[in-house]
Amino acid sequence: MFRQYFKFTSQQKTGIFLLFAIIITLQFIYFFVDFNQYEKTFPEEEKWLSLQKEIDMAKEAKYNAKQKVYTFNPNFITDYKGYKLGMSVAEIDRLLAFRKENKYVNSPEEFQKVTQISDSLLQVIAPLFKFPDWTQNNTGFKTQKKEYIQKTFSKKENIVIEDINQASQEDLVAIYGIGEALSSRILKQKEILGGFVSMEQLEDVWGLSPEVITQLNSHFKVVMPSGFKKIAINDASLKELSQFPYFKYALAKQIITYRSMNGNFNNIEDLSKIKGFPVEKAKIISLYLEF
Repeated sequence: MFRQYFKFTSQQKTGIFLLFAIIITLQFIYFFVDFNQYEKTFPEEEKWLSLQKEIDMAKEAKYNAKQKVYTFNPNFITDYKGYKLGMSVAEIDRLLAFRKENKYVNSPEEFQKVTQISDSLLQVIAPLFKFPDWTQNNTGFKTQKKEYIQKTFSKKENIVIEDINQASQEDLVAIYGIGEALSSRILKQKEILGGFVSMEQLEDVWGLSPEVITQLNSHFKVVMPSGFKKIAINDASLKELSQFPYFKYALAKQIITYRSMNGNFNNIEDLSKIKGFPVEKAKIISLYLEF
């Protein structure tokens, strides 16, 4: 009964023969023909690849190079610099209050004593401190400095310092370097803020040079008005926060979200953890807020 499977017609035999012939031919081609493709290279391409390799090596060397560390005098740390170093607002304020008394810290130990920073933070930032050469001879410098201060103040005229929040346009124009345009900007900025809480806010007024700001600081000071109302940051609504000049709507919304998820804010440091918060203005913003 199996013979019927091996009986082929002449056409079927011819087809089977051709099939075997094709298979054998393909096998010969596969074994004896080299199918590898060789890329053609040109002198310009090799030159470019060599140059690119040098560029990559230079980039890698620059990436692996150690970043240069710049030292600084800790007596002149600003709010933003102190924040970047990891200091709290209270620690920065202690240093600024110490400097307002015309005093200087002359060693890392004195810096820690004044600011009350932790030992761990002092260990990190102390290598960055660079004190002047005269700190090696403190006694002589202090004596000489005291004489200089006495001579300077003996020649100074008595200046009546007024409240910047009560200053009129005529009062501002009387300052050297301030005209009608600058005085109008100062008054408009005061109106937007609802009153100045710090003389540092004058730096945000466009057109005021450092020299003019120095003149303003010598003639005016900030006196907090009796009816000044602070923003209760833990109870304020989205509308109230978005109307605050230092907050935008997006930041106000993040503050509300963060407060609902993490609870009340205890201090300005908690508030500065929010993405987009203007940390360089943290000290001034804290004067407007009630925790």
